Amino acid sequence: MNLKSRGGTTENQSQDMGSGSIGKLLAQLAVPAVVAQIINLLYNIVDRIYIGHIPEIGASALTGVGLFMPILMLINAFAMLCGSGGAPRAAIAMGQKDNETAEKIVGNCFALLIAIAVVLTAVFYVGAPGLLRLFGASDVTLPYAVSYARIYILGSVFVLIVMGMNPFITTQGFAKISMMTTVIGAVINIILDPIFIFVFGMGVQGAALATVLSQAVGAVWILRFLTGSQTTLHLRKRNLKLIPGIIGPCLALGVSTFVMLSTESLLSISFTSSLSRYGGDLAVGAMTIINSVSQLVSMPVQGICQGGQPIISYNFGAGKTERVKKAFYLQFRVCITFTILFWAALMLAPQIFAGIFTGDAELVSYATWAMRIYMAGIFSNGFQMCCQQSFMALGQAKISLLLACLRKLILLIPLIFILPMLLQDKVFAVFLAEPVSDILAATVTTTVFMTRFNKILRQGAARVAE
Repeated sequence: MNLKSRGGTTENQSQDMGSGSIGKLLAQLAVPAVVAQIINLLYNIVDRIYIGHIPEIGASALTGVGLFMPILMLINAFAMLCGSGGAPRAAIAMGQKDNETAEKIVGNCFALLIAIAVVLTAVFYVGAPGLLRLFGASDVTLPYAVSYARIYILGSVFVLIVMGMNPFITTQGFAKISMMTTVIGAVINIILDPIFIFVFGMGVQGAALATVLSQAVGAVWILRFLTGSQTTLHLRKRNLKLIPGIIGPCLALGVSTFVMLSTESLLSISFTSSLSRYGGDLAVGAMTIINSVSQLVSMPVQGICQGGQPIISYNFGAGKTERVKKAFYLQFRVCITFTILFWAALMLAPQIFAGIFTGDAELVSYATWAMRIYMAGIFSNGFQMCCQQSFMALGQAKISLLLACLRKLILLIPLIFILPMLLQDKVFAVFLAEPVSDILAATVTTTVFMTRFNKILRQGAARVAE
C-alpha cells in the first residue's frame, strides 16, 4: 500500500513519530492514554463504590462482586492477547512503510477477538456458579457474585472489542480518539450506575448492566472510527480471514501480556482462597478494596507505556535507535516518579483510599492494615512495568513472556502458600507475599532489560520480525 494513497495522512502521521521532540510526543500520546486508563478504572471502581454503599448488604455485595475478579481478568487477558500483541507489530510495520501488512494485522486481530468472545461467553456463563465457589464464595456472597457475573459475561464481546482494538487507535498516534473511547463509556457508566442500582432497585445486577451498556457504546465508537475516513489503518472485510503468518507473530508477542493478566486471575484465586481460609469474608472484602486501589497505580503506568509504545515501536522499525533510547529513558523516569509518589501516599493515608469503597467501619479498618503490607513494594512497579512493556514495544516476545511469568508464577503464587507456613500470623503472611515478589521481580526485570537493550537495538527490527 502506498503511503501517499490517503492524501498524505499516513505520511504525516509517520513523520510525527519519526521526528520532533520525544518529550512533546510522549506527552501528546501518554497524557490521553493515562487519562483513558484512569477513566477506564471507573468502569469497575464506580461499580464497587456504589455497591459497597448499598444499605445493609453493601459489604457482602462488595465481597461477592470482588470474587468475579478472576473471570474479569481472564476476559481482559484474552482481549490484550490480541491488542497488546497486534498493536506493536502494526506500529513496526508502519515504521517499515508497510501499511498493507499493518491493516492485515488489524483485521486478523479483530476476527480473532470475535471468535474468542463467543467461546468465553458460553464457557463462563455456564460455569460461573461453580467457578465462584472455587474462588471462595460463601453462601452469603455467592448470590451477589453470580448475579453480577452472568450479566457482565453476556456483554463480554463489547469488553473484548474495547480493550482489544483500542490499542490499534493509540498505536497510530490518535491518542485523543483512544481516550474518548473510555471517556464516553465511563460517563455513561457513572450516570447509569446509581439509576439502575438505587432508583430501579436492581442492586448488583444494575451495576453489571450499566457496565455492559457503557462498554457497548465504546465498542461502537471504536468500530466507527476504524472503518471511517480519519483512521490511517482501516478495518476491512477482506482482512478478517485469519492468516497464520499474520496472526501468529501477534499472538507470540501478546502472549506475555496474556500471561501477566491471566496469572492475575490465578493470583486472585490464590489470594481469595487463602484469605477466605485464614481471615473469612472480611479479609476477602479487604482484598477487593486493595485490588481496586492497586489499579490506581498500575493502570496509569500502563497508560504512560501505551503512550511510549508507538514511539519506541515506530522508530525501532525505522532504525532510529537514538530516538528509541530517548523515548525509553524518558518513559522510565516518568513511571518511577509516579509509582514512588503513589507509594508514599498509600503508606501515609491508606484509610482514605479504603474509605472510598465502603462505609463499613470494620472493613475500612481491616483494609487499612492490610493495604500497608500489600502495597509496601508498589514503588517497584514503575521499574517492572516500564521495562516489561518496552520489551514488547521492541518485539521481544520470548524474554517478555519469561519475565511475565517471573513475578506471579515463579515468585508470588508460591509465596502466598509458603509464607503462611513460616509465619505465625497467617493473614499477614499472605499479604506479605506481594511486596516481596514485587521487589525481587522488578530487580531482575530491570537488570535484564538494561543489559539487553543495546544488543536489541543493534540487531534491529528486521531481525525481530523474522
